[in-house]
Amino acid sequence: MKKLHMDLKENSYDIRIERGILHKAGTYVDLNRKVMIITDDMVPKAYADTILTQCKEGYLSVVKHGEEAKSMHTYEKLLCELLEHRFTRKDCVIALGGGVIGDLSGFVAASYMRGIDFINIPTTTLSQIDSSIGGKVAINLQEVKNIVGAFYQPKAVLIDPDTLSTLPKRHYINGLAEALKAALIYDASLFEVFEQKDIYDDIELILEKSLLVKKDVVEKDEKEHDLRKILNFGHTIGHAIESYYHLEDYLHGECVAMGMLYFIKDEDIKNRVLSVYEKLQLPTSVPYDTEKVYSYLCRDKKAEGDSITVVEITQIGKAELRKLPMKHIKELLL
Repeated sequence: MKKLHMDLKENSYDIRIERGILHKAGTYVDLNRKVMIITDDMVPKAYADTILTQCKEGYLSVVKHGEEAKSMHTYEKLLCELLEHRFTRKDCVIALGGGVIGDLSGFVAASYMRGIDFINIPTTTLSQIDSSIGGKVAINLQEVKNIVGAFYQPKAVLIDPDTLSTLPKRHYINGLAEALKAALIYDASLFEVFEQKDIYDDIELILEKSLLVKKDVVEKDEKEHDLRKILNFGHTIGHAIESYYHLEDYLHGECVAMGMLYFIKDEDIKNRVLSVYEKLQLPTSVPYDTEKVYSYLCRDKKAEGDSITVVEITQIGKAELRKLPMKHIKELLL
């Protein structure tokens, strides 16, 4: 088993990576209380059943898969279920699924009774590589991604790489885009893994190195005052494209991959990145209406008046923050 420790003082927690850890979750987290497992209809029910059998008093709530689950309606429904089952501040919520489930469940836990324990058990590459740690939890509003949310750290993260075996290939690759992002902004050796290694045989190496990037960044800047903004690389235009396609047609990692290309200026670096995209079969562009995509950009959390902070790659493994006029971003979209 690999164990990483997220050092955030009173908000610290362990991240455990082990094949089969689902079957002994109760060894590492307190399940001797009321536990609400939130998952979606694409996650194999056997995963939830494995956790439920270890709970003293377990409940299961299954939501529809996809970004539409991160809605006010679903959020309210889950809060009502906690209230109906008389959950207290001593009880907990478990997120069992991908990034959507982690975002949604974490926000539910953060706001119910002003905060109850939240445990993340990610089951996709995207959530195991990136979104399960760091404490960003949120829901969407009017097709604007993650515009309502909080910083709320989990009490523990349990990662079972065996759960990746049930993922469709497209969803498996989708999560690797976030690992590639981590490589480009912070770890050149991880980029070399993508160039030289097998993305299936070496997945645990990719997981660990990606998590170490995010762990280091978050420990230095938990609430995204400065350094943590580099983790948004690819997300500025990526989120806008995702919203343009109604959060449905293209997956999050695919949109991030497309969004990263706008901010890699060096042609040699860009060509190396495009070679990895070809290996992973990631999209490089899609058709869109510039005005509509720009309108979503204007509602981005990173926008401030007529400017926005973006992340640019200066060399592989190094990123810089730049504040650019919104009109410059619009020109990039043309």
